[in-house]
Formats: sequence, C-alpha cells, structure tokens
Amino acid sequence: QQIQTINSSVLNYENEKNPFPIIQANIKKYLNQAQNFQPLTESIRQRAKQLESEGIQAIDALHVASFEASKSDFFITCDKRLLNRCKSLGIPALNPIQFIEELDNEN
Repeated sequence: QQIQTINSSVLNYENEKNPFPIIQANIKKYLNQAQNFQPLTESIRQRAKQLESEGIQAIDALHVASFEASKSDFFITCDKRLLNRCKSLGIPALNPIQFIEELDNEN
C-alpha cells in the first residue's frame, strides 16, 4: 500500500504563524514534499463553519474540512482534544503512532 501525503492552504497558513524560524523552515520543507495539495475553497469554509457549530475550534475545523475535501483515508493529528472530537463525529482521526499501527495491521 502506498502512502501519499497531502499539504493544504490551512497547514501552510498555520505554519507561517510559527514563531520559531528554524521549526517553521523545517515544517515548510516537509509540507513542500507532499504529493498532493488541498487548496482552501468556499465549500471547505462552509463545512468548517458547520464543524465549529459542532464544537471544533476554527483552525481545527478548517483542517478537518480540508481533510474531508481531499477524500483522504485518515486525518492524522497529535492534538488529543481534536482526536476525541473527530472520533465523536465519525471522522477517521488517528495520532501518528496509531496510524503506523494501522498500517502494520494491514500488512
């Protein structure tokens, strides 16, 4: 099974706000290596507003809405609060360790 990564306008925006230049540059390098890109669209904005009304914070809602628009299999995050909220909404969210375990189970 081939893994493809996806960058998004929202990830780029959030990384630009990183106050640590070295970390920002390294993250930008990894984001630029993604095989796919999900631009921010009006439908993503509208879906994010709906997700906000369901208890997800604004920037996280944009991340989740971008994920959904990309039609990816998994939403990966280290944010425990967001993981729990996504799971309660039926969004296939995993932390990086769970994702690796999922791949290992498939093989």
